[in-house]
Amino acid sequence: MGKIKYIDRSTGKEKIETVPAEGIMKWLYESPIGKAALYVLLKRKLVSALGGWFMNSVFSKKRIKAFITDYNIDMSDYIQTDATQFKHFNDFFYRKINPKKRPVGYGVVAPADGKTLAFQSIEDSTHFFIKGLEFNLTQFLGTAKLAQKYSGGSMLIIRLAPTDYHRFHFPAKGVPSQTSLINGYYYSVSPIALRQSLEIFCANKRTISTLTTEPYGDILISEVGATMVGSILQSYNVNSSVEAGSEKGYFAFGGSTVVLLFEQGKVTFSDDLIQNTKNGLETQVLVGQTIGA
Repeated sequence: MGKIKYIDRSTGKEKIETVPAEGIMKWLYESPIGKAALYVLLKRKLVSALGGWFMNSVFSKKRIKAFITDYNIDMSDYIQTDATQFKHFNDFFYRKINPKKRPVGYGVVAPADGKTLAFQSIEDSTHFFIKGLEFNLTQFLGTAKLAQKYSGGSMLIIRLAPTDYHRFHFPAKGVPSQTSLINGYYYSVSPIALRQSLEIFCANKRTISTLTTEPYGDILISEVGATMVGSILQSYNVNSSVEAGSEKGYFAFGGSTVVLLFEQGKVTFSDDLIQNTKNGLETQVLVGQTIGA
């Protein structure tokens, strides 16, 4: 498998992603022995639970400074700018952004910092992934009734790398429902794993909620866990009005994903996101940037 390329939206230029533990990830997802190890052990809750315990302990604090340096993280974007201010690695991992660094645009806005795929029709996703399988809405959402509601609709996937800001936000003004949990495994959502198939989303632990909006209908929001993601935590008030860009929750340590589903005809994604996806490339977006109207 070649290098993972993406488009930096701020410059329009193509870049190559640095994947943490890239060699291990390729072994797990591309070799027969690695795939067997993944099935038996790494997808299980125990590994992620142990990792979560360590990341919440004081022993993990010494990893913060090296992580910032190794991945060139710009700490001026955040409220706490000094590595010594955090209690443990997870405290750093779900650090809070400086709101001035993420102005909120118009229309539907990005709910997270991450690399995005935009499918105006969910069926279009079959052309992007290696296996070319149709995304199974019923399996992903857990009910045929809900799947029918979004059949023929649009889908946006935002993949958060471990180096990204890991709080997620509402994509529009509206009223959010209670969040429900669908238990599952803990497969990685790194680009090496995700490029294989969207089936990972239908197998992993994930949450489901809807945001009722005036112009965009009921936007379905799903947060998807992954290897080493100890928790998906919600911080919003249910059934109370929220603004576009306001915080919804955050992930504990690990790569993770936010999936947005729209009813048919309710949104038109930004041209650059659509075109880059058609070209087989993700687009790096930031919280609050306009992604559709």
